[in-house]
Amino acid sequence: MARAAAAASAWTLRFLLLSSALALASARARKPNVVLILTDDQDTYLGGMTPLKKTNALIAEMGITFSNAYVPSALCCPSRASILTGKYPHNHHVVNNTLEGNCSSKSWQKIQEPFTFPAILKSMCGYQTFFAGKYLNEYGAEDAGGISHVPPGWSFWYALEKNSKYYNYTLSVNGKARRHGENYSVDYLTDVLANMSLDFLEYKSNFEPFFMMIATPAPHSPWIAAPQYKKSFQNVSAPRNSNFNIHGKDKHWLIRQAKTPMTNSSIQFLDDAFRKRWQTLLSVDDLIEKLVKRLESHAELDNTYIFYTSDNGFHTGQFSLPIDKRQLYEFDIKVPLLVRGPGIKPNQTNKMLVANVDLGPTILDIAGYDLNKTQMDGMSLLPLLRGDANVTWRSDVLVEYQGEGHNSSDPTCPALGPGVTHCFPDCVCEDAYNNTYACVRTLSSSWDLQYCEFDDREVFVEVYNLTADPHQITNIAKTIDQEILEKMNYRLMMLQSCSGATCRTPGVFDPGYKFNPHLMFSNHGTQPRRLFTRSL
Repeated sequence: MARAAAAASAWTLRFLLLSSALALASARARKPNVVLILTDDQDTYLGGMTPLKKTNALIAEMGITFSNAYVPSALCCPSRASILTGKYPHNHHVVNNTLEGNCSSKSWQKIQEPFTFPAILKSMCGYQTFFAGKYLNEYGAEDAGGISHVPPGWSFWYALEKNSKYYNYTLSVNGKARRHGENYSVDYLTDVLANMSLDFLEYKSNFEPFFMMIATPAPHSPWIAAPQYKKSFQNVSAPRNSNFNIHGKDKHWLIRQAKTPMTNSSIQFLDDAFRKRWQTLLSVDDLIEKLVKRLESHAELDNTYIFYTSDNGFHTGQFSLPIDKRQLYEFDIKVPLLVRGPGIKPNQTNKMLVANVDLGPTILDIAGYDLNKTQMDGMSLLPLLRGDANVTWRSDVLVEYQGEGHNSSDPTCPALGPGVTHCFPDCVCEDAYNNTYACVRTLSSSWDLQYCEFDDREVFVEVYNLTADPHQITNIAKTIDQEILEKMNYRLMMLQSCSGATCRTPGVFDPGYKFNPHLMFSNHGTQPRRLFTRSL
């Protein structure tokens, strides 16, 4: 009996060792796994990565930080649509956070969702795919199929109904409603997303590569921190940099209308918001730590790319605007982008100009998919991640936004009349119908420049030399060399009509750039082109 038991035990041990060896060999032979963590409204300009000590240690220090990462629209739904499709807003037609603006609308579901990069990963590349968190702001709307709608491309679907919350929300669990309350231990959304992610890693197939997209509510309002973090950062306030609480002279009227100096109550409000935003990020930091540890314990970490980024930036008091996003300035359009994974050397900083339209092409490239089969506007970052020599890279990206407003006057600010929205009690409004603009953000060996045109009666132009003026205080549209102004106008016209490969043609300061001034001007001068049509 003893010999039989010993023999059985030996066979069991051999079986376990063999199983472990086969699992490890399978992991090594598979295509790389990919994890994308997407936060909500996290800036980099105002120190948004500062609270994330674990994330910086586990991703940034183990990989690469892109110090010039931008979004093509400084608003949640258009930006998220750009991540999923690899397209600029004028090509995916999501212009704001409403169904009317194509945010998770029936039109989006029919025309764009079947061709997102997760759909391609699942159908063409053999990936098992997992989504948890905030998808698009109008996801779950009854007029667009409700939460029973599960977009194509997802093997496991745990999506938040509509916009970011921390408690008292509904999740679509593979198309079925699951209601959550306000018990921290089982309902706090960031922790729920962490636990769902760990469960997926525990029970997924070990014979297929996987893609995970985890989209946290933090640091979006209502800024509810986990109980253990509610007293963190008590001595922290919003940064008082040189564009804080100053008048935005020589800027678009929406910026000029902000009251300067701000009232004490406005400053107290934005300081409080700043602290609470950082507090919510501490739970994201915990999520990252748990995720990396689980990947490591399952021998998956060395074969997994982890991307960390945000859908847009944020401002707290810049040019006397209290809090929001939507504007064309660095604080709203620049985001963190950290990546670790196979073949990426640790502790790198890359200064190349990248955008979130590059994420889809990059992840498909990692999966071995032929990017020529897509209609994506972005570029694969994989050559930069690998550190390839002599990489030819872009020198500009497009930023575009269609302003929102109400047809009636805002009750908090009747003096401004109809057409504005997101107004504060001090009669400062953060958006308007004619806050509609398009910009070329250029970064080359000779220029660090931003050129923007507004679609309004002023035909307003803003230009900034960020080498001399990193906080974008001085608009040099009237003093910059006229030839540069004309070239930037023409380049903007080209990018606003680009699609696919034509979005990646040489920029104004590239050797291969071609300029035809005869195509620029109408009889009315440098009129900006309408970014989007109101009907979709």
